[in-house]
Amino acid sequence: MGEPDSFQRLWTPHRIAYIKGENKPSSGDAADCPFCQIPSMNDAEGLIVHRGEAAYAVLNLYPYNAGHILVCPYRHVADYTDLTDGETAEVTALTQQSMRVLRVVSQPHGFNLGMNQGAIAGAGISAHLHQHVVPRWGGDSNFLPVIGQTKTIPQLLGETRELLAAAWPEEK
Repeated sequence: MGEPDSFQRLWTPHRIAYIKGENKPSSGDAADCPFCQIPSMNDAEGLIVHRGEAAYAVLNLYPYNAGHILVCPYRHVADYTDLTDGETAEVTALTQQSMRVLRVVSQPHGFNLGMNQGAIAGAGISAHLHQHVVPRWGGDSNFLPVIGQTKTIPQLLGETRELLAAAWPEEK
């Protein structure tokens, strides 16, 4: 359709769901929270990489990079300071383990780690705390995200989940 030109198009129609607010809760209630609903799904459907006692690791449905993991407490809590000592310890341990597993599976050159506390700080779902573990590679920020505001993700989320879950060490 349209007039031919020299541009090559990279279509990312899955991103429109995020842009339009799909899966964003309409309230801050736990009943409306995707991070509270995900644990009731099977691992493949929920994209869960690992389940712990107080927290779990799940692939981001709208990743910044391939292998983008979120570490979430099971309990519906918004603020980092409201985590119990046990929840804090497990979120930290799962963040470290996520980095180890991603190094085995994807060999990233580095990581971005972070929590956005509140909508004003960039939290897409501010009512349920989640830690981002974003693998990074040299050159992964090129003209595409900077100019085109588009990110290429070279692997299906289900395939990424299978690789990471298989590489996750068994509990001792």
